[in-house]
Amino acid sequence: MALASLAAASLPTAAAAVRSRVSLLRRAMAASPSSSSCAGLAGSPARVGVVQMTSVGDLDANYATCSRLTKEAASAGVKFLCFPEVFSFIGSKDGESIKIAEPLDGPIMQRYRSLAKESSMWLSLGGFQEKGPDDSHQYNTHVLIDDSGEIRSSYRKIHLFDVDVPGNMVYKESRFTTAGDTVVAVDSPFGRLGLTVCYDLRFPELYQCLRFKHQAQVLLVPSAFTKVTGEAHWEILLCARAIETQCYVIAAAQAGKHNEKRESYGDSIIIDPWGTVIARLPDRLSTGFAVADIDLSKVEAVRTKMPISEHRKFDSDWKTS
Repeated sequence: MALASLAAASLPTAAAAVRSRVSLLRRAMAASPSSSSCAGLAGSPARVGVVQMTSVGDLDANYATCSRLTKEAASAGVKFLCFPEVFSFIGSKDGESIKIAEPLDGPIMQRYRSLAKESSMWLSLGGFQEKGPDDSHQYNTHVLIDDSGEIRSSYRKIHLFDVDVPGNMVYKESRFTTAGDTVVAVDSPFGRLGLTVCYDLRFPELYQCLRFKHQAQVLLVPSAFTKVTGEAHWEILLCARAIETQCYVIAAAQAGKHNEKRESYGDSIIIDPWGTVIARLPDRLSTGFAVADIDLSKVEAVRTKMPISEHRKFDSDWKTS
């Protein structure tokens, strides 16, 4: 591991909403084709980076930060750099993100595609404001760009953050965001990547789907956790997802105060398939990135020694009384 330069609250979810999400994911699992491809399995360890930053309501300022970090990461030998949710824009007023939302072929994303190409680096851009199905909604979209500047895949956040955080503020993401309905995994030189965004982290069935239906080896969790929820649950949830799926987890985080109304927890980290944190920044507020070499042979070793895929039981097989 190397370092480069450089969200205790109970959040109840309505049972009906949980059942709806589980049903959605089961349909996705049934409909999505399985893939046994394990890109990069036989290759050497890959150097990846996880960014921590404090995005603001200025597209140019955020791009300047992302560009600087990408170039610094390239100099450090990083081949895959992961940015947090809402990396390109965090507004201070309701509706601001709707105004700047664009299709994935728009000029904002084109700048980042050019950045990836110029830097010969894959980029994970989590939480882009993609233009939605109508003028009052957007998608919260995780975009994966390869080193030639092409969009390899995109994932629209399934679980929307509609909660009243104790001691904090009320968030209702669904007011201006439309939920996605498709589970996404994609092959890359760094393994088979499972794409998620922030609040998805609290729903383990999504990660089970990525691991056991889509054969993910690396889970990407770009986030902007609130300070209250991050202090309570951020690291423990990430470690749980790594352990129960036997995957690497790369979790890029927004950090600090974005404006007078919004603050994020920070703590960008990379976790190995045994649940060990192998990279993080020295504090939760710095803008910068941490670097780790991920070795897919470790994924296979953990899965061989602890073969949970062979031992899994399904609720359809269980008896109830």
